[in-house]
Amino acid sequence: MSNHVNPVVGVVGLGAMGLGSATAILEAGLTVIGCDVSAHARDAFTSRGGRCVATPAELADQCDIVVLLVVNADQVESVLFGAAGLASRLAPGSLVMQCATVAPSYAKTLGMRLTEAGLLMLDAPVSGGVAKAATGQLSVMSSGEPSAYTKGQAVLDAMAATVYRLGDAPGTGSSVKLVNQHLAGVHIAAAAEAMALGIRMGLNPETLYDVITHSAGNSWMFENRVPHILRGDYTPLSAVDIFVKDLNIVHQTGRELTLAMPVAASALQQFTAASGAGLGREDDSAVIKVYQRLSGFELPAANDPADQEVG
Repeated sequence: MSNHVNPVVGVVGLGAMGLGSATAILEAGLTVIGCDVSAHARDAFTSRGGRCVATPAELADQCDIVVLLVVNADQVESVLFGAAGLASRLAPGSLVMQCATVAPSYAKTLGMRLTEAGLLMLDAPVSGGVAKAATGQLSVMSSGEPSAYTKGQAVLDAMAATVYRLGDAPGTGSSVKLVNQHLAGVHIAAAAEAMALGIRMGLNPETLYDVITHSAGNSWMFENRVPHILRGDYTPLSAVDIFVKDLNIVHQTGRELTLAMPVAASALQQFTAASGAGLGREDDSAVIKVYQRLSGFELPAANDPADQEVG
């Protein structure tokens, strides 16, 4: 078993974000064991010098810090409490860093369940994308008791440029992440709608992008996602279905709080329409194709040389 100074870290979920974070933790000098159901994902991490196992249970006697970079609450449940789950197998005092975007109510309940199992938890959803994961420059929106931060400090230092300590119990980190995802989803949908409007009016999309990114209507998401549209490249850096999931969590939380959120609901409908049209695994900027299919305007084609200079 590891100790606080030289922990052995298990990273469950070696997708684009998980692989990047696992690599950043490894490059910080910590021992990392990756875990993913996909042999391809495991091979990608072992090629970078890490070790891998196929099931969460195999991590239990090797790690006392486990980082969950899975997709959703169902996967968190499976990893921790499924047939090959970790929660009943980890040594008392081990730390679970839960980094997926989940409902705040779920994060609070999960914290209580792990405490009852004798485990520490950091509610630690992340933001920053694939590139920042790979360089250890994520933002972490976290909450948990001080002993959990003490235990996980070396891992947080390796993963993140900024760690927001938002409270002493799980739930607050996920609450702040949900506000972020509300805005991110709305801004992507709004950027797509705005570009659809401009293209439909006959404006040059590259010129429009240049003007808006230097004007008050700009947003981080507009600046980051519209270049995908201009290049006609919908390779999924963050997929449409991620925002179907996350905006559904926003909607669910609004119902729990009896808080109407019509703007988020409208964005959710656009992402749901994109997913229903078969675009769920494309980049989230592909939500613009919903507008394109309804109105018939032409989007920039992939590999158009005129588009290559843009962002």
